[in-house]
Amino acid sequence: MASEDVKTGESAVSTIVNLAEEAKLAREEIQSPAPALLSICKSLIAGGVAGGVSRTTVAPLERLKILLQVQNPHSIKYNGTVQGLKYIWRTEGFRGLFKGNGTNCARIIPNSAVKFFSYEEASKGLLWLYRRQTGNNDAQLTPVLRLGAGACAGIIAMSATYPMDMVRGRLTVQTEKSPHQYRGIFHALSTVLREEGPRALYRGWLPSVIGVVPYVGLNFAVYESLKDWLLKNNLFGLAENNELSMTTRLACGAAAGTVGQTVAYPLDVIRRRMQMVGWKDAASVVIGDGRNKAPVEYSGMIDAFRKTVRHEGFGALYKGLVPNSVKVVPSIAIAFVTYELVKDILGVEMRISD
Repeated sequence: MASEDVKTGESAVSTIVNLAEEAKLAREEIQSPAPALLSICKSLIAGGVAGGVSRTTVAPLERLKILLQVQNPHSIKYNGTVQGLKYIWRTEGFRGLFKGNGTNCARIIPNSAVKFFSYEEASKGLLWLYRRQTGNNDAQLTPVLRLGAGACAGIIAMSATYPMDMVRGRLTVQTEKSPHQYRGIFHALSTVLREEGPRALYRGWLPSVIGVVPYVGLNFAVYESLKDWLLKNNLFGLAENNELSMTTRLACGAAAGTVGQTVAYPLDVIRRRMQMVGWKDAASVVIGDGRNKAPVEYSGMIDAFRKTVRHEGFGALYKGLVPNSVKVVPSIAIAFVTYELVKDILGVEMRISD
């Protein structure tokens, strides 16, 4: 009996010890997500700030680009970058240069936050799969893997914020003489929902997604690969203490933006035109079916391509490319560098607070 009591006691003690260890592990598991959550917030904030700063810097060029993309060829108002900016200044004043920028920032801040965060997570996932497949735990991201991660990030970010992009396009296009005025973001959203239905908020989504794959994918792939290449080869002594200067990083971002936007630009033009479909007051601004002030009707992405090329020529797919190029070079460069700077600043603050 005594031996049985001893065994029972030992079993009870063992059970208590095991329960205590499990409770300790459970507490550690509950606490462990905190650093991960902090890192997520840091990445999202840095991405949001980068998007807001970069887009506000180039807002006048962004508006002119959209106006050039959708203007009626039978009533030309904007003939180029300089003339277009002067015309907006003369007819609408300083505020006209930044029309739609509030909506743009409301869209681009969450878009940029999601995009940068998604890129980091997709990069980690693809690298893990690549190492597992090759059996090389020291393998690093290749340009192709970066392209894939960037494409994933672009699709996720675009899909999450597309309704904001759609109404931003319309707010940007309208002028003081437009017969119907959207008073702001929420008024535009509610008006489109009421008059055109919820599907209208995703009109032009397909060319947007197809375009964002090479655009965002190439942005990240070119920027990161170019940085790595410069660091490894240290051309012209650009790398100091295994770091690139801000000027060099800006140049890398500019190169990345130029490559990405040139490849994806025709899809951006088609996206903008499809977003105008169903807007009855767009006829005075946007190309119709080859006639002045004709209704804007496209049955889909292919139809939009076909009608645009047939009535305006292949060059219409690159309308607004010059102001967009002038815009993209500093915009992408500023976004990448701002993102890295804000992450560094947040990282220093968190280490101090710890």
